[in-house]
Amino acid sequence: MVRGSEKSGGDYLDGQMLIAMPSLQDGPFARSLVYLCAHRADGAMGIIVNQTAPAVKFPELLVQLGIVNESESILLPRRAGEIKVLRGGPVETGRGFVLHSSDFFIDNSTLPIADDICLTATLDILKAIAKGDGPEKAVLALGYAGWSSGQLEAEIRANGWLHCPADANLIFDDDFSTKYDRALAKIGVNLATLSGAAGRA
Repeated sequence: MVRGSEKSGGDYLDGQMLIAMPSLQDGPFARSLVYLCAHRADGAMGIIVNQTAPAVKFPELLVQLGIVNESESILLPRRAGEIKVLRGGPVETGRGFVLHSSDFFIDNSTLPIADDICLTATLDILKAIAKGDGPEKAVLALGYAGWSSGQLEAEIRANGWLHCPADANLIFDDDFSTKYDRALAKIGVNLATLSGAAGRA
């Protein structure tokens, strides 16, 4: 995978945050903050990082997937019990994707996105977390956001998205209610200004 900063023209946004504009206030992307995992000429893929799946707990998922027995779920490492489950996006909502720190890597399974952020979508990382051998920081997303060739670029041109540099706090910390505003603040944008401009061409 070629990272955005290494591609000719620097037009790709791998490792950046997409911030939904007020024009996307209806549907799954309302006030969403998306970490863009891949962006190429043939499309883009990202994970919404500020929407939790409150009815789903990580230890319960491990039981459902047969990784641990129900009786073992209370014996999981503390870090495993603290992992948040996110609504990652509207595509393949039954599939799990783990965004995690770069201290964990599985050959041919882990995709390095930025210097400190990776993506792994196999059961092996869940097994490692259950054993206490997983990454220091991780979130599990159910589903993802996907765009076909040229679709994301068109949405950005139509003022559907802003983008800003990502950081680990925006991905991994538990303060979900402020992530959207914190991302806007990184690029000096005030939400009231955005709301006032909504709907104008």
